[in-house]
Amino acid sequence: MNTSLKWIKDLVPGLDCTPQEYMDAMTLSGSKVEGYENMDEDLDKIVIGQVKSIEKHPDADKLVICQVDIGTETIQIVTGAPNVTEGCKVPVVLDGGKVAGGHDGSKTEGGIKIKKGKLRGVESNGMMCSIEELGSNRDMFPLAPENGLYILPEDAPVGESAISYLGLDDTVVEYEITSNRVDCFSILGIAREAAATFGKEFVPPVVTETGNNEDVNDYIKVSVKDDKLCSRYTARVVKNIRIAPSPEWMQCRLRAQGIRPINNIVDITNYVMEEYGQPMHAYDLDTIEDREIVVRRAAKGEQFVTLDGQERTLDDSVLMICDGRKAIGIAGIMGGENSMITDNVKTMLFEAACFDGTNIRLSGRKIGLRTDASAKFEKGLDPNTAIEAMNRACQLIEELGAGEVVGGVVDVYPNAKGDKRIPFEPEKYNKLLGTDIAKETMLAYFSKINLGYDPASNEVIVPSWRQDLECDADLAEEVARFFGYDKIPTTLPSGEATTGKLTFKLRIEAVAREIAEFCGFSQGMTYSFESPKVYDKLLLPQDSPLRKAVVISNPLGEDFSIMRTVSLNGMLTSLSTNFNRRNKNVRLYELGNIYLPKQVPVTELPEERMQFTLGMYGEGDFFTMKGVIEEFLYKAGMKLKPEYDPEAGKPFLHPGRQANVVYDGTVIGYLGEVHPTVAANYAIKERVYVAVLDMPEIVSHASFDHKYEGIAKFPAAARDISMVVPKKVLAGDIEKIFDEKGGQFLEKYDLFDIYEGAQIKPGYKSIAYSLSFRAKDRNLEDADITGAMDRIVKALEHVGAELRK
Repeated sequence: MNTSLKWIKDLVPGLDCTPQEYMDAMTLSGSKVEGYENMDEDLDKIVIGQVKSIEKHPDADKLVICQVDIGTETIQIVTGAPNVTEGCKVPVVLDGGKVAGGHDGSKTEGGIKIKKGKLRGVESNGMMCSIEELGSNRDMFPLAPENGLYILPEDAPVGESAISYLGLDDTVVEYEITSNRVDCFSILGIAREAAATFGKEFVPPVVTETGNNEDVNDYIKVSVKDDKLCSRYTARVVKNIRIAPSPEWMQCRLRAQGIRPINNIVDITNYVMEEYGQPMHAYDLDTIEDREIVVRRAAKGEQFVTLDGQERTLDDSVLMICDGRKAIGIAGIMGGENSMITDNVKTMLFEAACFDGTNIRLSGRKIGLRTDASAKFEKGLDPNTAIEAMNRACQLIEELGAGEVVGGVVDVYPNAKGDKRIPFEPEKYNKLLGTDIAKETMLAYFSKINLGYDPASNEVIVPSWRQDLECDADLAEEVARFFGYDKIPTTLPSGEATTGKLTFKLRIEAVAREIAEFCGFSQGMTYSFESPKVYDKLLLPQDSPLRKAVVISNPLGEDFSIMRTVSLNGMLTSLSTNFNRRNKNVRLYELGNIYLPKQVPVTELPEERMQFTLGMYGEGDFFTMKGVIEEFLYKAGMKLKPEYDPEAGKPFLHPGRQANVVYDGTVIGYLGEVHPTVAANYAIKERVYVAVLDMPEIVSHASFDHKYEGIAKFPAAARDISMVVPKKVLAGDIEKIFDEKGGQFLEKYDLFDIYEGAQIKPGYKSIAYSLSFRAKDRNLEDADITGAMDRIVKALEHVGAELRK
């Protein structure tokens, strides 16, 4: 989006700033300015001169000597321009002035400085300019000759600045407007923002009533067949058309916008499109059959010739403007060749409508045509702007004497769009922004951008052209940009993440990785998609709930057709790959989800549970894996000792070498040696040990609240105890007795021997522990330790333990 800064300043009379100041302020208030270009940057000391006399150069056939009146004096200029005549008015660059480039259209950075001198011995005190030397071209100045001076109109004031007269003393500002700010794709929208930014008054053009005593409905009838694609269609008629050049002020503004002036009618439509952001189109009413406009969808395969002479093939998604018998335009994109305005037009139909932006964009892509008008419609225009633009165009027609406007307007607007209302919640805005802005200040900001306020309902009234304002966050943004983003204090959002650390769950997972890698395990990642054949490889019974899996509707194949309900297949597959490649002593771990459906077939999302899976073969055994688990639980802040239930009942584990891991009465996982048959199914010919911990259960029991305890000041006292117990008695059962009966001075215990052999009676085993006692405040006496040992021995007798002498 580009705008003329002079045009903006005309709409905001009090605006007095440099282009750089304008750029900085507008960017800070939310209308990002990409840059600007001064049209007269390479032009200097160029005035309007009038050629008073011409005489031939004595030493050059193609040069003439001109006496040129520049208002304050008459100077002599030697030129070779073929079109110079006595009495013509031309741009003259004076001695020391600058032009933008050469007469061939080439431009020189910084301009070309002109100095007085002699041409073939005759003094020349300046230069008369072509339009190319002024930095423009014949596209913007169609009356300029192909090779020669630019001849100014007869009423051009001699001695005045030619740069100002031609509208070249302007600055073109380029913006990056986001697509939600449709109102800013217009001069009025940008001017409104500039007024609010600089705290100046916005003075839009005053649109007066136009039209004679006739009724437009006697000239044209309009029907809209699809009001979803055309929410509003307005039309007016202008008769007695007088085609002529538009006035210089309008041409200057159009040139600054990069639009070539053509004639008064075309220029008015382009001018209003730039001013209001509302595209308009004009039809020759005499070419509209039955004096009727019908807005309908095209027929599939319908052919239509657009204004550019190209035949387009349409389908039934493209919206068309038709008369009583034929199509005359593609809605919002381009008119038809069969209704185009020519110099012979007598009566004209003006159209200003609001079409569906998405449909216009898709239609333009289908037919391979995108225009300035369609680019505007694609953004989604405000239907209420259509009638405003129509009335403005008709006003300009009357002011410029381009025709006689017929009274009344045809306005098909079945579903009128009104203002929106959003609750005014200043406390919420301040909380979102981290500010403390007064309610009255916020309302003052809203007033600057034409937002109303209803104190009775405490609502902000949003005009229809601010389509981007929908909720409290949008209003908070309006407050922020006028308060000043640079003034908002730096604050951190509330929440755990702002402290610069991971969430609690991720911290526990990080501990799991740390412990696994510390113990020699390498991380692996496996697919969550599996084959139903996995269940048979793992020896799962047919009625096992683990066989109830989420079935993938579009699988890559049977091997990836279900979501896993157990994490072992991926781990055993990875161990098998390593074993087959003759890798020794392999240890792997994985943190991955399993997916447990709440019912089958699935009617809602399954439960996803993160599993910490460890697997190994080679060096190590069941107790090695048990040690890794206990190390992890300790690091995760789980202060109680885990218990192990050998009745785990896992069919894929060795029946005598498996256990559930129980913590505080809850099963949190399992470990054991893989069943030999399962190991064979995965082609692993060594003992394989696995452990699986359910991370949600771990997270619910974990804690990082550690209490520091100082170094002990008093020595520990050690006691060894060796006993023979039935084989069915587990070490965990004995350790539970130590915990219960050891008393407050029992600091720790270590198992240092287990023996089964000829010296031990059948059905029994020998177990030996070292117990350590310590008091924090004194040296222990024998009585303190003896009492604890007596309680322990007595409790051990109840489980069939016999002390070894």
